[in-house]
Amino acid sequence: METLLALSESTEEDGENPKKNPFKVPSDTELFSMRDKEIKKAQAEHEKRKTMKVHEKTTYSTKMKAKSGLRKALKREEEEESRKEATCEERLKVLQEVLSRKLAMKKVENRLCLCSGAAQLGDSIKQRPVRDGGAAGLWLTDYAFDRETFHGYLQDRKRIFFLEHAISVKRGEIQKMENIAKNEEKKLKKAERRMEKDAAMFDKFLKENHNNSVEALRIARRETSAKTKKITEIQGITTEIKKIQSDISRLEDTLQEYKMYRDILYHLSPKEWQEEHRRRHKKEKDMKTESRINEGSASPPSTTEQDQGLTARTNTAHSISFTDMPSSLLFSESLDFRSRDVRPQLKHFLKPLLSRELSSLEDAESEISSDEDEEPELYFTDPEQLLIIFMEMLDENLSFVLNSQDIAESWNKVQQAFITTRESMEKELPALKQQVNTLRASVAKEEEKVADLKLKVQLFSSGEHETDDQDKMLTSLNKKVLEVYFHCTGDNETNLPTVEMLKVIEKQLNDLLDSVERIPPAKIEKAVKAIRKEQRARLREEKQKQAKQQQDEGLKRDMERSQVPEEKKTMALPSNPPARKEKSQGNR
Repeated sequence: METLLALSESTEEDGENPKKNPFKVPSDTELFSMRDKEIKKAQAEHEKRKTMKVHEKTTYSTKMKAKSGLRKALKREEEEESRKEATCEERLKVLQEVLSRKLAMKKVENRLCLCSGAAQLGDSIKQRPVRDGGAAGLWLTDYAFDRETFHGYLQDRKRIFFLEHAISVKRGEIQKMENIAKNEEKKLKKAERRMEKDAAMFDKFLKENHNNSVEALRIARRETSAKTKKITEIQGITTEIKKIQSDISRLEDTLQEYKMYRDILYHLSPKEWQEEHRRRHKKEKDMKTESRINEGSASPPSTTEQDQGLTARTNTAHSISFTDMPSSLLFSESLDFRSRDVRPQLKHFLKPLLSRELSSLEDAESEISSDEDEEPELYFTDPEQLLIIFMEMLDENLSFVLNSQDIAESWNKVQQAFITTRESMEKELPALKQQVNTLRASVAKEEEKVADLKLKVQLFSSGEHETDDQDKMLTSLNKKVLEVYFHCTGDNETNLPTVEMLKVIEKQLNDLLDSVERIPPAKIEKAVKAIRKEQRARLREEKQKQAKQQQDEGLKRDMERSQVPEEKKTMALPSNPPARKEKSQGNR
């Protein structure tokens, strides 16, 4: 029944607007309004979330769970709806079967009623003579045939009543169902008509789309053909432009080459001629400017005359630049094989020359190219003059190259000598440093001895020393002299006095010095090296001993510091302030 109601409502709604096209795309305004509504809804939710408390807010996981719960609920509702639809369809089938059965039963009952009516009419005809006791006669006849009791008769009448009542109720229901079936058939017919209309509209829509697509394809083909034509035209024009550009670049290269030749020729001309040419060109320029100013003040030229003058100037310039080129600039065609071989070398040698005096050449170029109507003047009239100048320049360059090579060779020699001297000095430097250190140590020792001797001399000269000290000093001096004498002579027991021993030592020292002079220097160097090695080993041992001693002393100090007990700080008792000293009046 629910499905029937839903169908009836949908058909009624469709009945209200049967001409509405279901395949119509919504307008842009509706799409924008939907988007605005969604944005407003999101903003409202955001503002609401701002005002919510912490326990009221939800996280991403809870949102996803809620969405999954909604999806599950929607799935359940869809399943329930599908089940209800299935049940409704089954009920409709059952009702249709029941209706068919009831219609069949109704037809059977009608036939039975007709038969029973005919039988009753026959009985009434037979029983009409019996007027007074019709009922009694019936009872007698029925009783005679069936032998039915009164209670059975009542039960039969009751059953008949119930059956008639059930038949009447079922007839009413059958009538209702028939009405419903008629209404549904009417609605189905209306729905079929609407479906046919929608199908016709959809076919029309498809035809329009097909026509539009065909038209669009035709337009696209026409446009593509036009585009290909335009592309071919553009390609042809671009090829022409590239050809023109290549011609322009080639002509520009030739023009630059001719300008370079002109500048070279102008630069190679004598300075007197250059100055005279500048002066003359300046005078002519001033005269032309004055004449132009006078003509402009007298009668200003018209625009047509100016245009004609410009065109004439450009034409003359083109004719000068391409046809009336001077013979001095085009001398390369008439030169022989020797001059053609010299040209690239001249370009190579003249590049730095041009780069050095670029500013002067630009000034000259501006002065020369200012007047395009005149042919440029040149100092040289014969190519042989240029060849002579170029040969002189080549000779100068060769001399410069030879001088530079000689200077480079001398520089290499000086550099090699410097490197060798530096290496030898670096090798000798550590030995010299060691000698300096040993000499400083010996000087320090001698200074100490001198200080001791000075002190002793002062003591002897002052007379403040005592006899015991003098005796001690003499005995120590005698011992030292005896040790030196023993080392020098090897005699351990002698009765010579100290002065005699000193004389013997001095004599032996002189002999040793004489023998040293006779010894070859190589042996002396070896001996000196051995002595220095021993000295260095001795100094190294002394340094190691000192470092070890300092380390032991530091360890002892650390041990003593660790073994000393910590002293507790005693609290100082409060003391009286110091008494003020009274100053005397004299001090004041």
